[in-house]
Amino acid sequence: MQNLTEKQLTALNPKFEAQKIAFSPIVFQTVISLRELGILDYLFDNFSEATIEDICDHLKLSDYGVRVLLEMAECADIIEYINKDRVKLTKVGFFILNDELTRVNLNFVNDVCYHGAKSLTECIKTGKPEGLKVLGNWKTVYEGLSQLPEKIKTSWFEFDHYYSDDAFPTALKIVFNENPKYIFDIGGNTGKWSFACCDFDKNVNVKILDLPGQLNIARENAKNRGLLNRVDFHQIDLLDEFQKIPKGADAIWMSQFLDCFSPEEIIKILKNVKQAASDTTNIYIMEPFFDNQRFPAAKYSLTATSLYFTTIANGNSKMYSCNKMKELVSKSGLEVVEVFPLIGDSYHTILKCRKTQ
Repeated sequence: MQNLTEKQLTALNPKFEAQKIAFSPIVFQTVISLRELGILDYLFDNFSEATIEDICDHLKLSDYGVRVLLEMAECADIIEYINKDRVKLTKVGFFILNDELTRVNLNFVNDVCYHGAKSLTECIKTGKPEGLKVLGNWKTVYEGLSQLPEKIKTSWFEFDHYYSDDAFPTALKIVFNENPKYIFDIGGNTGKWSFACCDFDKNVNVKILDLPGQLNIARENAKNRGLLNRVDFHQIDLLDEFQKIPKGADAIWMSQFLDCFSPEEIIKILKNVKQAASDTTNIYIMEPFFDNQRFPAAKYSLTATSLYFTTIANGNSKMYSCNKMKELVSKSGLEVVEVFPLIGDSYHTILKCRKTQ
């Protein structure tokens, strides 16, 4: 074999990384197939004992089909060969199968984002979510959430809830430290935060403000939980500047809501919040800021999520940095009075805001 110079060896790694990118959609679909066909489960259940023949017999798959998937999986460090016919999962394969973050992200990308991602270039040019057309004929995904096919809807909500649910226990303590009696949950979706508030404090009342499709889901969920006497609903399109948020809240809560809008839209929404707030109303913004994360995997996932907003959600929003959100808060006539970074075991930071005096 011809000896390679140090310069040539140095060039091999970035070239290899470039090939990973070139074939990444195929690797992704390989992972989906390995999971859907039960191969990953079989390898996990038969640790270090699975032969290709066993896999074929147990799952009723062809030798050809199993081999092409496993050969790609080996290159992607998902499985490793013990010998030419015996394979086992690597740590990467274990995480793909068993890690909840990875499962939620895989399902979200596969069911919600994958087909529309092809439109990314066009989305950048037009500023519109051109990829949304593969899901339905809406201006934004939020208009069609309640109408999505069940599998896609499930993946969307699991993704949304995964990144917020772990923050709720600590967030509730922060909000209720001020003893609010009436909370506005803006962009309340299915009502999870509102119901958590009701469970936390038996005397609190909550108003959910959202689009009609989401309110219908939240209202049904509230009915099933026997909370219609404590949770009320206000239909609003916050992109319509003539629709005003009502007054009267002790606390106004926005969780993973403002990242659904462009900077200009965020300022308009926060000005609407300001007109609804009194001098003593506490305003809470909870977001997973990409520049304030414990681990590189979290930053990577959040940054990639921005491209979901570009292609599917609305074409003009993204995940923001903490400093950028503080800047938008200031421009809207509010001020950040306290910051709660990375609360609990979550990815989230809470900005507590009030009207500027």
